[in-house]
Amino acid sequence: MQIILQEDIDKLGHRGDVVTVKPGYARNYLLPRKLAVEATEGNLKAIERIRGSLAKKTATELDAAHKQAELLNVVALKFTRKTGESDQMFGSVTAADISEALAPQGFKIDKRQVQLAEPIRIIGESQVTIKVFRDVTAQVKVTVEKES
Repeated sequence: MQIILQEDIDKLGHRGDVVTVKPGYARNYLLPRKLAVEATEGNLKAIERIRGSLAKKTATELDAAHKQAELLNVVALKFTRKTGESDQMFGSVTAADISEALAPQGFKIDKRQVQLAEPIRIIGESQVTIKVFRDVTAQVKVTVEKES
């Protein structure tokens, strides 16, 4: 089934792209959530008319994302966690913890934008990648210290 994406969807495409998906995925997930519309002749003509404004909007969002990435690259976050006798950390630092720590600094980062393969479970410094926009990423320094 051919659809036109209304939003960027990971591993599927970007807003305005015409993609082919299975009918069940389109009917049960994409269309009810207004993430896509059916690729009819009328919708295809309409998307061609607004493609120029979409490109301008995307360029503006990309510019803002680059600025936000520059600001994020200098951010250093510090977390304290309890440890056992052998410096084994109780708990971990998760993507949700990182996004919550960035919020008071003025960054609106969803936990899904924080790219962690697994939660941080070691004391010390780590570099965490934040996906700001499509292909724009930033590196945030995360330090985990022992709670005294």
